[in-house]
Amino acid sequence: MIVRPKKHLGQHFLIDKTVSKAIADAFSGHRDCFKVIEIGPGTAALTRPLIERGDLDLYLMEVDTDSIAYLNKELPQLSDRILNYDFLRADLSEIMGDGPFSVVGNFPYNISSQILFKCLDYRHQVQEIMGMFQKEVAVRVAEKPGTKEYGIISVLLQTFYDIEYCFTVNEDVFDPPPKVKSGVIRCTRNERTSLPCNEKLFIQVVKTAFNQRRKTMRNSLKSMTKGHELPEEFSQQRPERLSVDAFIRLTEFIEGLV
Repeated sequence: MIVRPKKHLGQHFLIDKTVSKAIADAFSGHRDCFKVIEIGPGTAALTRPLIERGDLDLYLMEVDTDSIAYLNKELPQLSDRILNYDFLRADLSEIMGDGPFSVVGNFPYNISSQILFKCLDYRHQVQEIMGMFQKEVAVRVAEKPGTKEYGIISVLLQTFYDIEYCFTVNEDVFDPPPKVKSGVIRCTRNERTSLPCNEKLFIQVVKTAFNQRRKTMRNSLKSMTKGHELPEEFSQQRPERLSVDAFIRLTEFIEGLV
């Protein structure tokens, strides 16, 4: 059975077994969590080395009906684990239960950032995110303060996950080849269970600051400071200079304004 990649689904099928195995091997089972959802398995290029590991409780989540038919034919041992769901719309707790699980995949570029934010919504369950993204996205997620790549997604993901950029993947290992390189990252849940400040306000502060990233924090956050001056450690800084902890302290300051 032949499954042709569909442009509207952002499908680029991985065809290099060495790369597939490297991604599967890089999954760490953080916090001894081996219950895994693979998003968008397609023609099972990554699924097979994940199965071969022998230590994973593996579920497959796919929206493409052609791929679903292929997976059921090729992997009958997983027939009750092949789920026809849209990951972005799925109630993951209902599907996976209330316990911990992890997420892996060769993620469709057109929804990869949304996948990460969905995992953030389930961060109390999602112990590890392991997979391939457009390189630009992978770099942004993993980047540390002080560079132009460091931004909103860097801060929000790094608030609750430790990020490691694992390796770069060239275009020619896909069918069809994308126009850009890919990057594989591993995100493992850190020890931060909650924030000492209002989480919605924290997100608002981060987004407001980076949406005007050429301005100093003093100027970009004027609408939120109610006429008060920011502490010196923030006032003349631009957002890309602030760590996660600094953004938390900044949010605590703004939350305390009356």
